Amino acid sequence: MRFVAFDLETTGIMPGVDRIVEVGAVRFVNGEVDAVFSTLVDPLIPIPIGASRVNGITDDMVKGKPKIETLLTPLTEFCGLDCMVAHNAAFDTQFLVSDFKKFEMRTPPGVILDTYPMAKKVLPGLANYKLSTLIQHLQIDASGFHRAEADATYCAKLLLKIIERVTGSHLNFPPLPNLVALTGKPEAHFPKIEPQPKQLNLLDML
Repeated sequence: MRFVAFDLETTGIMPGVDRIVEVGAVRFVNGEVDAVFSTLVDPLIPIPIGASRVNGITDDMVKGKPKIETLLTPLTEFCGLDCMVAHNAAFDTQFLVSDFKKFEMRTPPGVILDTYPMAKKVLPGLANYKLSTLIQHLQIDASGFHRAEADATYCAKLLLKIIERVTGSHLNFPPLPNLVALTGKPEAHFPKIEPQPKQLNLLDML
């Protein structure tokens, strides 16, 4: 049983306009952390004060860090063919898709699971389904939120708790179609990105 939980921190909430400032991906194998892909990202624009208040990431922290275009291929290679998991997955996925398309780079092929609708189905009646609320409700140890690696790890632990509620053991991983059905949504993937043919520049031919 293996999957990659992922999370992003960003300068705002608008994919294609706002930028990624941190990427966190954590591979779990048989319920335990197997490997981590985690880095701050230089967004090449100032980080708004409101975003810094949420995630604690400042301009000084990201200065000189890798640019997102240098991280997309390593992230895809890290994820491999594994199932991917995020909380409110559409948000993180849309930010990554925007950059994958912009730089015409290969995307991870694995199925994407969203723990948000899964938690709503398995844990009905909560006041809200924020990741922090769910972690507190399930009494999962946590030291802070809104940093990518930490939130990816909490998301993974949330998935394991959901599986435990459904099957009786966090190690009894159901067939992937069953987990997809638990989201109440069609099977989700990153789109395949095909490099576009470049237009010939007549000046380059002279």
